[in-house]
Amino acid sequence: MFNKNNNKMSKKINLVILLMLVMAVSIQCKKDDPIVNPPIQGEEEELITTMNLEFIDSAGVLTNQTFSFKDPDGPGGNAPTVFDTIALSANNTYNVAITLLNESVSPAEDITVEVLNEADEHFFCFEPSVAGNCIVTRTDSDGQYEIGLASKWNVLTISQGFMLIKLKHQPGVKNGTCSPGETDIEINFPVKIQ
Repeated sequence: MFNKNNNKMSKKINLVILLMLVMAVSIQCKKDDPIVNPPIQGEEEELITTMNLEFIDSAGVLTNQTFSFKDPDGPGGNAPTVFDTIALSANNTYNVAITLLNESVSPAEDITVEVLNEADEHFFCFEPSVAGNCIVTRTDSDGQYEIGLASKWNVLTISQGFMLIKLKHQPGVKNGTCSPGETDIEINFPVKIQ
């Protein structure tokens, strides 16, 4: 009788141990499986390696110029391979178009298209270091607020300084100012007005 009870008890203990092992293996497998959240459309961050600014003299007299910033590996890592000084003529007005690219992939990805498709979530900020010497007016709109991919630059007297250009990502909070949202790219271009 003692053997029978021991045998039953031993079977119960073995069953409990077996169940605990199965649960432990099951839990361990779940911990090792990566949790993958699908990207939310329009919320994924894009790598912007290149910003080109094309300047067109509004009078049609001066030659068109393009000034660029290129950092092929993105923020951090290696220094930019191209970081132009924007050289403009005093007392002129320019129409400016911004192009954004991800050149870390081949072929290069045109991020400008995404900014246009999500115009109600994007806003360019222009901050000159020499106040009043270069006045920037955004000339494009999402239907409610300006964007800044297209702008007009009124360039005044001879000077040197910087133009800080920031692309703000403002999903659901865009209000026509630079305050809300995250910064997608921020370049402080040297500017020489001659």
